[in-house]
Amino acid sequence: MNRIPFAEVQAALVGVLRKLGFADDRVEICARLFCETTRDGVYTHGINRFARFVATIRNGRVNPLAEPEVKARFGALERWDGHQGPGNLAALAAMGRAIALGREHGVGCVALGNTNHWMRGGTYGWQAADAGMIGICWTNTMPNLPPWGGAERVIGNNPLIMAVPRASGPVVLDMAMSQFSYGAMESYRKRGEMLPVDGGFDAEGNLTRDPGAIEKSWRPLPMGYWKGSGLAVLLDMVAAMMTLGQATYQISSVAVLETAISQMFLALNPGAFGPAPEVEKIADAVVASLHNCAPAKPGEKVRYPGEQTLHIREENMRLGLPVEPEVWAAILAM
Repeated sequence: MNRIPFAEVQAALVGVLRKLGFADDRVEICARLFCETTRDGVYTHGINRFARFVATIRNGRVNPLAEPEVKARFGALERWDGHQGPGNLAALAAMGRAIALGREHGVGCVALGNTNHWMRGGTYGWQAADAGMIGICWTNTMPNLPPWGGAERVIGNNPLIMAVPRASGPVVLDMAMSQFSYGAMESYRKRGEMLPVDGGFDAEGNLTRDPGAIEKSWRPLPMGYWKGSGLAVLLDMVAAMMTLGQATYQISSVAVLETAISQMFLALNPGAFGPAPEVEKIADAVVASLHNCAPAKPGEKVRYPGEQTLHIREENMRLGLPVEPEVWAAILAM
């Protein structure tokens, strides 16, 4: 594994994106988002996903020049059209607008339709928390998850993100509706490891911990069984209704053809009804209750969602971003 300075990796991505037609005022941001994802330890959706992103630009699914546009407004609620532009840039703008609306109204919501894959959903949770706001966002996806009781992939694993600001470290939950995201399964497979619990079904319909078998069958297990399945359906339905956009069943099941997806971004102002320091004490007390919990395994620590990210971020900035040699070679060849 190569360790490459953040700035060097970002510069390489900028060079590729400029050749693909990105404007100067957006190219640095797009490249930075990929690097920050790897910096924070979400390797499957950072640098490792860049080649697929480039492929979707070359096949016309992503228009590098397209920018999101406001189509309708109703108080603190707005509906946007992403015009099938770069999904990470559209999502960043949508959450930024939700934050601005939240500061004005106490709550802000942007429904973003006709957009593309946002890469790491947690990015926009951290964005809200860093701005002192509670952030909630989700996206629908191509059909990649069977509904509970079904044998075919007709719903999406529709990631859901929730984030709470804290001065000593935001609490950020970033989760797919499957027990393990496809990115997580890919990571386990590449390390030659089995999943710690059953994660899906093999080709014969048997529950398995083998990530490779689940990837081949396209039958990951919904988290919480029927509960995760039901939540995936509702997240998809709400996003499509509010954006007047596509639902999962209308999206291509081919990864490099996935486009015109629907997303929701909400920002809540935690200081709307009380002083910010007092509100933050509530979050701190919840975190303290977790840290004071006796661990199931001696010597280990109970962590809050997102706590480990801060440690990974510091290490990767100090040592350099970990990039697989073949991935780095492919980027340089672009």
